[in-house]
Amino acid sequence: MLAFRSRGLESLRNSTESAFAVSPMGSQGGPESPRRPPRKVPRVAFKILDAPGLMDDFYLNLIDWSFQDVIAVALSAQVYLWSAVTGKVERLCELSRGHVCSVAWSKRGSYLAIGASDGSIQVWDVEARSRRTTVTGHSARAGTLAWHGHTLASGSRDRTICMYDVRASTPITSRLTAHTSEVCGLAFADEDGRLASGGNDNMVYVWDQARPEAPQLRLGDHTAAVKAIVWSPHQQGLLASGGGTADKTIKFWSTSTGTCVNSINTGSQVCNLVWSRTCKEIVSTHGYSENNIVVWRYPSMSQVVTLPGHDQRVLYLAMSPDGETIVTGAGDETLRFWNVFPPRKTGLPGSEGHLSLSGRSSLR
Repeated sequence: MLAFRSRGLESLRNSTESAFAVSPMGSQGGPESPRRPPRKVPRVAFKILDAPGLMDDFYLNLIDWSFQDVIAVALSAQVYLWSAVTGKVERLCELSRGHVCSVAWSKRGSYLAIGASDGSIQVWDVEARSRRTTVTGHSARAGTLAWHGHTLASGSRDRTICMYDVRASTPITSRLTAHTSEVCGLAFADEDGRLASGGNDNMVYVWDQARPEAPQLRLGDHTAAVKAIVWSPHQQGLLASGGGTADKTIKFWSTSTGTCVNSINTGSQVCNLVWSRTCKEIVSTHGYSENNIVVWRYPSMSQVVTLPGHDQRVLYLAMSPDGETIVTGAGDETLRFWNVFPPRKTGLPGSEGHLSLSGRSSLR
């Protein structure tokens, strides 16, 4: 059973000043004008979702938030959907064997890809509540997924990346081989469709889909597994990656030159990264030893706020379509919702708000 516990607006208003961090930076990452008040970032999650059965595994990716404001959550063999607009909850599916290792929405939220422990990938048409296809491209668990248009990429413990065209009758279009250990992170660049991959071999590779036989770039400065990997929405070709327990760094790469342009030691295992779409900031979530969430300014990498709350590794992270809210999941079997970024300008897609987040809801 999943159950939401909501911290209402009134409780936030009555919190002490220590419940907020004040950011002196504006939405473009520069100093605030004296006439503009600094934004306050609440240090308290405004909603908590108890999620018994949420797996405590660094190599899995078990939550995602769609463009249509629906969160997919995998609990063992089951996938649940929760609408942030209506509060409606439903179970989408249950695997007949094994457990779910990854979930990922297509960009517009029409399709949900589900990676399984046996290496198979299911693609669901969520609006029709029907399974569109099942493909078996891997011989071991598929722990990471990424979409670019109709192209789906999956990474596996079998050390390979499979590329699929979900419209085709024979969907597997190519198989990428370079990693020497489990592939645990994937991310497509929006502007040119290049794929970045991170692995348990401590490597980051960048792939050109038109030349899948070998990686375009090999980036080998990490000293632990690279699960966290994300392209900047603000600067073309800028890639961020985070290393595991023996590494603890976030590195920034110019993929036009293949060089590391910035690196910071966070002091903890880096589990996830996501860029803000509304300002030049990046969020990292951490495992051993801090088990926290940090919002950083880029490129200075000064901290905007550190968010406590989880008492085990913060393994999972997703961002709302309006870019204001993040949801985090941890080994403590909770999902927590945080307001961390300033709003977009009105009228942009995804800026309508989350109507149900202010209420109390439950999920079975």
